[in-house]
Amino acid sequence: MTEPIIYDLGRPGRTGVQLPEPDVPLTAIPAGLQRAELDLPEVDQLTVVRHFTRLSKLNYSIDQGMYPLGSCTMKYNPRLNEDTARLPGFAASHPLQDPETAQGSLALMFQLQEWLKEIGGFAGVSLQPAAGAQGEFTGVLMIRAYHQARGEAQRTKMLIPNSAHGTNPATTSMAGLQVIELPSDARGNVDLAALRKVIAEQGAQIAGLMITNPNTLGLFEERIEAVVEAVHGCGGLVYGDGANMNAMVGVARPGDLGFDVLHYNLHKTFSTPHGGGGPGSGPVGVSAKLADFLPGPVVSIVDDGGDDEPPLYGWAQPAKSIGRLKAFHGNFGMLVRAYTYIRVHGASGLRANSENAVINANYLLAKVREHYHLPYDRVCMHEFVVEGVWPDAPGVHALDVSKRLIDYGFHPPTNYFPLIVHEALMIEPTETESRETLDAFAEALASIAAEAHSQPEVLREAPHTAPVARLDEVAAAKQLVLCCRPASLGEPVAAA
Repeated sequence: MTEPIIYDLGRPGRTGVQLPEPDVPLTAIPAGLQRAELDLPEVDQLTVVRHFTRLSKLNYSIDQGMYPLGSCTMKYNPRLNEDTARLPGFAASHPLQDPETAQGSLALMFQLQEWLKEIGGFAGVSLQPAAGAQGEFTGVLMIRAYHQARGEAQRTKMLIPNSAHGTNPATTSMAGLQVIELPSDARGNVDLAALRKVIAEQGAQIAGLMITNPNTLGLFEERIEAVVEAVHGCGGLVYGDGANMNAMVGVARPGDLGFDVLHYNLHKTFSTPHGGGGPGSGPVGVSAKLADFLPGPVVSIVDDGGDDEPPLYGWAQPAKSIGRLKAFHGNFGMLVRAYTYIRVHGASGLRANSENAVINANYLLAKVREHYHLPYDRVCMHEFVVEGVWPDAPGVHALDVSKRLIDYGFHPPTNYFPLIVHEALMIEPTETESRETLDAFAEALASIAAEAHSQPEVLREAPHTAPVARLDEVAAAKQLVLCCRPASLGEPVAAA
């Protein structure tokens, strides 16, 4: 039975709010601001509460179950993070107030910069970028500015492995550079021979390399030092996509591997919220040669203070800064949350989180691999990629597996990425999921693999228990239905 839509429960004269008598003179609303055509329901308070409560139960969240989204690191956001971000001194501060009146906030930002420098092995950090993609853009702009400052403006080509994140080519194009794609070898690494061939032919034009390590196959680049050496040898710089740092923190430092710049996803690695498109935060760390090009201003100590006085924090602009990337100073609430996470766990705790993320991924892979084809048969890092298709189950695809997982109560993994894996299912359990949850997820995937052979139509028609079935996602993006009222009582709303 279809539940009544709130519009159909409205009756003239019903209201859920009793407003007090006004204590100021009443003024007529200007006619141009009135929208008489709005067909809003007149309902009581209880009906409104029930309506939005019903809607809230349709939302899947990390509080309900795991998000096995490979590459996205959708791990639990500790409630303590939320408590600290809501402390009045942080929540009620304003970016335009004098630095002297915001010393606590500046001290937090300065300490976070120092921690991120230590975690990544870098000489400088800017907290300004508001997302991972903006952090990428920042890194490429700094690389471009570095070469231009050296009189090498001809370096306009960026090397990008085909196992990189999809935003890397877009970032390169936005920065006015050209993409040269590098293939992967049989073990899922950057093809070193192909890299050296490109460098031999176009080395003087190469600005740098954008690389994700571990890459989007969930594999650590086995010859990363040779890759970095080859790029540096032709005068290029190495940009590290830090989206997969959840496998690296406390274990290996990108700066020690030779990376010149890397962005951190605070909303992935450091447990700040990552739902609904953000709010993101993508600080960048750089080697000494790029420190002067950081976006600014950055928090600095402007006065060391005395024996009994704390240091005075303020703003400083790097000497050759590429400029400001975001209004004010980044998503400050996310910085507070990341600071809390790092301070609570400490160095040993951060390393343990990375180790547990890798253990969880390999445990899950061991239980899944007998049911799904693993294209690159290696020990994985924090995530892995299998194929959601079988030669003896024609007509079943990765999308069908994901849709069927909804019926088992699990959010689907990342689908069809990376593109170099046919019918890819990219799975990342993170360190915050228990063994019991991983076992249940593995059992669901095993059952679905069996159904693909015995009852393929069950997969092709899934999900069976969700409020809506499969949508035409292309049409839905182009033909939006923004009205909740159906054509008639009981008729479902058209999604596309």
